[in-house]
Amino acid sequence: MGSGKHLLVIRLSAMGDVAMTVPVLLGLAQQHPELKITILTKEFLSPLFLQIPNVSVYVADVKAKHKGILGLYKLFKELKALGISQVADLHNVLRSNVLKTFFKLGSISVAQIDKGRSEKKKLTSGHQKAIKGLKSSHQRYVNVFEKLGYTVDLDKVSLLKKASLTADLKNQLNLNSKVKIGIAPFAAFRGKTYPTVLMDEVLNRLNKSDRHQILLFGGGKKEIAQFAIWEEKYSNTRCVAGKYSFEEELQIISNLDLMLSMDSGNGHLAANYAVPVITLWGITHPSAGFVPFGQDAKHQLLADRTKFPLIPTSIYGNKMPEGYEKAIETISPAQILDKIASVLH
Repeated sequence: MGSGKHLLVIRLSAMGDVAMTVPVLLGLAQQHPELKITILTKEFLSPLFLQIPNVSVYVADVKAKHKGILGLYKLFKELKALGISQVADLHNVLRSNVLKTFFKLGSISVAQIDKGRSEKKKLTSGHQKAIKGLKSSHQRYVNVFEKLGYTVDLDKVSLLKKASLTADLKNQLNLNSKVKIGIAPFAAFRGKTYPTVLMDEVLNRLNKSDRHQILLFGGGKKEIAQFAIWEEKYSNTRCVAGKYSFEEELQIISNLDLMLSMDSGNGHLAANYAVPVITLWGITHPSAGFVPFGQDAKHQLLADRTKFPLIPTSIYGNKMPEGYEKAIETISPAQILDKIASVLH
């Protein structure tokens, strides 16, 4: 494509979904340096894009200023004034479809993501089935840009760089030369959250070795209360959640040696910095296409499908047969500890 193109990228969803755009946008910006890119997303998520060249963030205030049809039309006029010449919709929901319609009426070319809904419905049908790997979300994003004339080679992407931590952050977290392991033990749904009592075994063993520093990420008030218990119980453990800005959390994540995560956003954040990520999969499954970017298949620890043959029961972990909330318990603390040891060494 020629120079002077200004591409609008729409992705207004949850943190993990937006985080998965980062490697693709890095590839797009690195491989098409002539392209100006504006990403439309939530204000909270702006720090995700600070290191990407030629990318600026435009904040969608969908709960106030840009709410409803009239609000979206106002948003369209604001974006059009920026000189947008193409639109890539990586979200494909009602809100983004309304916005796209305004651009189409203005003779601006648009392309939208194919989410593979029928394939995903079949994968989570509630019946026993052979697992067939679907296209990754990263590749689905790439395909949108291809429709607009931009190839992106994900094998050639240079990922985000490690941040330099301030002395204040290092002191607060008591960071030293020990191996730094991030753990994000919670998720939005029970079926993909590792039980607290089993995670306690993992923390106990890691703490006893006295070779690791554990940094705890993610969660609301209830989860942060559990982090406080672990912080008090284990000398080498610190809670990050709820204490720092999102930008500071990203800086800390970039300095990890390893991230242990559920099928949730923190794994994607770490992968964007080329940090090795071990993911625990309960009622969801890597085959749905949400594996953190660039991570080895051996880093994915799966629930026992012999005992729980209907897995995956949903794409996002919100639907499951009775009793399947225990599926993730078939991943033992010993398996997790062995995997941590093998990845680190």
